[in-house]
Parts: sequence; C-alpha cells; structure tokens
Amino acid sequence: MSSRRALKLAEAVRHVVSSAILFELKDPRVRDVTVTYVEVSEDLRFAKVHVSVMGDEKRQRLTLRGLQSAAGFLQAKCAEKIETRWTPKLTFVLDQGVKRSIEISRILAEILPHPASTETGEEGTSVDEVTETASAGAAGSVLPDASADERQVAEGSSDPESNPQSA
Repeated sequence: MSSRRALKLAEAVRHVVSSAILFELKDPRVRDVTVTYVEVSEDLRFAKVHVSVMGDEKRQRLTLRGLQSAAGFLQAKCAEKIETRWTPKLTFVLDQGVKRSIEISRILAEILPHPASTETGEEGTSVDEVTETASAGAAGSVLPDASADERQVAEGSSDPESNPQSA
C-alpha cells in the first residue's frame, strides 16, 4: 500500500520527467513518448516510470534504450525540481496498456454483430434516417426538429395565426 507521501512524489516525478522529455531531452531516439504513471518504492529511493511509445516493437525498444541512457539526466532534473533527501533512481518500463486496449477493441469489433442495413452517421442517426428526413423535407412535409415558424414555412403558410397548431 502506497503512502500519501509516495503518491505525491510519484506525481511530481511524473510531471518533471514528462516535461523534461518533451522540452529538454535532445536524444533523437526518444520521440512520441507519453509518461503514463510512476511507481515509487516505499522508501522513496526507486521510481519505476511507465511510458507508452507510439510505433512498432523496434521503435519502442529503441526509445526505451534512449530513455535508459538519459536516466541520469532525467534524475538530475528531478533532483533540481523536487526537494527530497534522496532523489529516486529512475528505471523505465514500457506500458502495454494502450496496446492491449487497442487489441481488445479490435477483437470486440470482430465479435460483435454489425447491423448491415443501418450505418451510423456523425450525430448518431442512421444513414437511412437522414435520407428519409431529407426527402420528406424536399416534399414539403414537416421537419422533425424545426420550430413552429419553420414548420409553417415548410407547410406553405406564412401567417402564424392562421395555423391552429402553432398555439
């Protein structure tokens, strides 16, 4: 169980390391990296930094090697920004959570049935519903989400008081 102090240190390390990677690290191997979370040991001397890397396996391994190479630089940045008795020793671990969630989404998309007759449009309405609404509006019928004045114009009446439904 992590103490409150360890959790606060983990969040501070995550913030310092992620901003240092983004703005100060010059290693060309380290690109497209997101620091997902940090685990700090109970004695606050070790920090395991979980990172997510965009790209294939080769790109991920190369980035992880670059991060391990820059661990001393990043640890020095933590020492500058965070006031603790000991600066935690940083180790980097590849976070597979994003990769697993994409794989699960792909599997679910294969398993779950897709209705063939209705394809969902941008706003959650099906293509068939949009087509019916457009053809009904062209024929002069009432638009489903129009105001009372717009309905009267669509029906051909320009006087709002002549239509008893407008009240």
